Amino acid sequence: MKQLLSKYKIELEEKEMDTFQKFLEIFKEKNSQINLSAIRDDAWIIEKHFIDSIMLNVFIELEWKVADMWTGWWFPMIPLAITNPDVQFIWIDSVWKKLKAIDEFAEKLELKNVKTLAGRAEEIWQNLEYREQFDFVTSRATAFFPTLLEYVIPLLKEWGIFAAYKLDDKEELKSAKKALSRLWAKILKVKNYRIADQDRTIVLIEKLHKTHLKYPRKVWVPLANPIK
Repeated sequence: MKQLLSKYKIELEEKEMDTFQKFLEIFKEKNSQINLSAIRDDAWIIEKHFIDSIMLNVFIELEWKVADMWTGWWFPMIPLAITNPDVQFIWIDSVWKKLKAIDEFAEKLELKNVKTLAGRAEEIWQNLEYREQFDFVTSRATAFFPTLLEYVIPLLKEWGIFAAYKLDDKEELKSAKKALSRLWAKILKVKNYRIADQDRTIVLIEKLHKTHLKYPRKVWVPLANPIK
């Protein structure tokens, strides 16, 4: 693990290394039971899941309160929580099985800064306890960009940052232009990097003003009819 981290010029404290090693064993055990990922080789798990997740730390300093949207089984939230112990993370999804797994493994890894929230985005976002309450939001390899923006931006405080982990797809980035305008947000930076044999991107988006209450629209509408 140290050799792979060194390849990407990432340094971790000894305690963090120990937690990642424990996480690797837990992940492999769970993956053998319910097939979370096609990636099963130790080095590839470390590189394509762990290191890819914590690349965000290279580009921005996370603070205060972070929401993670839908992003599969633990990534990027658990690696980010391990490396940012003073930041509070909340994982949002409507699938109870995923939420239970997050709770289980956060407990095994003794992560005190991880919580979960169950519910559909279109409904949660109208609750003032969560709407415009987060300093950062992350999401890794999920929905089409305009759809994703409509779900994410209402969560952010004004001047909050959305970090979208994406493959390097300039056309998809262009497709977000109208959604960004409607949602009062702008692209702050686009950070390109390479993990193993794949070009990847983290798009950092800043929220400029409060989001109109009509966003996100009703259930399934952002998916079926994205802003474009």
